[in-house]
Formats: sequence, C-alpha cells, structure tokens
Amino acid sequence: MVGIFLLSPLLAQEETDWNVSEPNGDWEFDQVNFTTDEGTWMNLDVSPDGSTIVFDLLGDIYSIPIHGGSAKPLRTGMPFDVQPRFSPDGEWISFTSDAGGGDNIWVMKRDGTEPKQITKETFRLLNNAEWMPDGNFLIARKHFSSGRSLGAGEMWQYHISGGDGLQLTKEKMTSRM
Repeated sequence: MVGIFLLSPLLAQEETDWNVSEPNGDWEFDQVNFTTDEGTWMNLDVSPDGSTIVFDLLGDIYSIPIHGGSAKPLRTGMPFDVQPRFSPDGEWISFTSDAGGGDNIWVMKRDGTEPKQITKETFRLLNNAEWMPDGNFLIARKHFSSGRSLGAGEMWQYHISGGDGLQLTKEKMTSRM
C-alpha cells in the first residue's frame, strides 16, 4: 500500500480551476510505502459470485480474493475514493470520489479500468450509492445541511450514463432553532 504526503506548496500561485488529481502550483511529494493487516472506517462489498471482496482503505480502493491473498489496488492517488459497491452482474463497481472536485458517484470496471463520473454536483455532494437490480441505475444520497445538521439527505436515482437524476424523496421541513 502506498501513502502520499503533501510536503509544501510554493507560495504564490495563479488562480485557476482546482483539480484534485493535479493540484495547481509546484508541490513536493514523498512516497511512503507501508503494510497493514487492519483498518477502521472501511467500506466493503462482496461480488455477486462470492469470489471477491472490494474495499476502501485510506481513500483508495482495493480488491482481494474472498479466500485471502494480496490486495490489488483498483483506485489510488490523490482523489479520496470510498464506498465501493459491485453491480448486480459483478462487472462494475460504483464508488464515491472527490476526483472531480467534490464527492460524486463514479463507476469503474471490476478491474479498476474505465472510471466514469456519473454525477457532477458542485454544492450538494453525493455518497452511499446502491445499484438497482437491473444494473442500469444507482440510488445515492444527496446532502443538505442546516445549522443543526452534519448533513442529512435526499435520495436520488441516476442512470449509469449520467444526467441530472430523479429526486425520489424530499427534504423534510422541520423547525430549525
């Protein structure tokens, strides 16, 4: 497993759009290799055929044979990728990533190739996607916040080709103190 630590940005930078994978300016990185046999706050899923576990650890996504072996990195690097879920046919994995600048829903092939951003929210971020049984749609939670909330959510449905989505639930209006 590989960890990347941000050491120091150069002081003055021209103002441009932020890209999580390619931060603006000159940055120095040190790569730190480490091994671990445990983790906390992890999300995992088992493939429909029962052969593979997909999991996140420290913002990267890995797969491992269900009977043991070495973890294979599927998504690593600067973006924070979490909450992997196998599609019903086991060919795709959905996940939450900030690779586009904020938490959105993405999909990739089960081997980590062909990543594709499904949602393109810039303010109300999404997470916890689950596949519909037909494998063509994902249901995800879109956050809203109030003065007393860490972020509640509405449920939205998205086709795997992308688009604006369909709101399935409405924010419950309660008195806010």
